[in-house]
Amino acid sequence: MSIVVTTPTGHVGSRVVRLLLQAGVRPRVLVRDPARLDEDTRARVDVRRGDLMDAGFVRDAVAGARSVLWVDPTPHSAADPTETSLRTAAPLAEAARAGEVARVVLLSSIGAEKRHGVGHIDALGGIEELLDATGADVLHLRCAYFFTNLLMDLEGLSQGVLTTPFHPDHPMPWVDPRDIGDVVAARLLSDTWRGRSVQAVHGPQDLTFHQVAQILTEALGRPVRLNLVSDDAVRDALRTAGLPPTAVEGIVGMAAGSRDLVPEQPRDLLTTTPTPLGGWAHAQLRPLLEG
Repeated sequence: MSIVVTTPTGHVGSRVVRLLLQAGVRPRVLVRDPARLDEDTRARVDVRRGDLMDAGFVRDAVAGARSVLWVDPTPHSAADPTETSLRTAAPLAEAARAGEVARVVLLSSIGAEKRHGVGHIDALGGIEELLDATGADVLHLRCAYFFTNLLMDLEGLSQGVLTTPFHPDHPMPWVDPRDIGDVVAARLLSDTWRGRSVQAVHGPQDLTFHQVAQILTEALGRPVRLNLVSDDAVRDALRTAGLPPTAVEGIVGMAAGSRDLVPEQPRDLLTTTPTPLGGWAHAQLRPLLEG
């Protein structure tokens, strides 16, 4: 069984690699810097060193694969993130269309079903359409808001402040990336699904940002208050940081287009995963803030 994993050192990819190894599979991992893999993992996987932005590398590295996990590597800060995401995924779609890849699991996002109006998430909608047209078996995993997004503002959280441009009272799904990895690995190991499929990964419950602040207060053992910022304030901060206009709008658009979003896939047995935000924050976030 030939399984290719992109971004194998990321929050999701690293979990997928570990589970595949434990299942007795030697995955092919595409990585720019093999040194980022721990020594034990590096000895047990088929390492293909290269840049996912390199079309030739991607086409060669995925050829002959039974299954590929595609995680878009495009940073939100790219000059034109949507165009870059689509261009980066094109070699995979070409390989699938040519019959060189049998199936693809795409790490997509809630909101990708809108196709337009959700900032950089629009690119994932475009990649879904790109892969749907190949004739390969394709699974789009539309994932919730990652717990690990909280790690991007450790300084603010250390001061007891949770800053967000999202609507504070609109409930939205939150998920532990490790739980996404569990779903991905199960799907990569299964040979029973065919055609085009969509499955959401919603985490254990929908939460408002007010609820998130309360959960963090309890898990971190310190008061956490909500700091609401406008889209224009986010734009100003990103411009000050030197991001180009297209990147700024891609980031702002993700929050703006998701504020009143109702996911296309309902919460049910298949879309609900177990890890609660409070447990994750106590185990993963609290040590970073106390260190």
